[in-house]
Amino acid sequence: MEPEKKSHGALIGSIIIIIILIIGGLYIWQSKVKNAIEKKQVPPATPITIDPNELDNLEQDLGTVDTDIDADVNPTE
Repeated sequence: MEPEKKSHGALIGSIIIIIILIIGGLYIWQSKVKNAIEKKQVPPATPITIDPNELDNLEQDLGTVDTDIDADVNPTE
């Protein structure tokens, strides 16, 4: 009787499929990390410019606001 020759084709095919799955997983993981980093990046802030007339208008508005809320801060017992 002749000894049976074993084929390694199934083992090699399984290894190739596992390698393809690992490469695909790394690709998907890398793209998700890249998207998360892009979402977290904040555009540079623009400098704030203050108009002196605007400050005067705010002070005038503050003077006309009624801040009396009829609340007794120190109630007597």
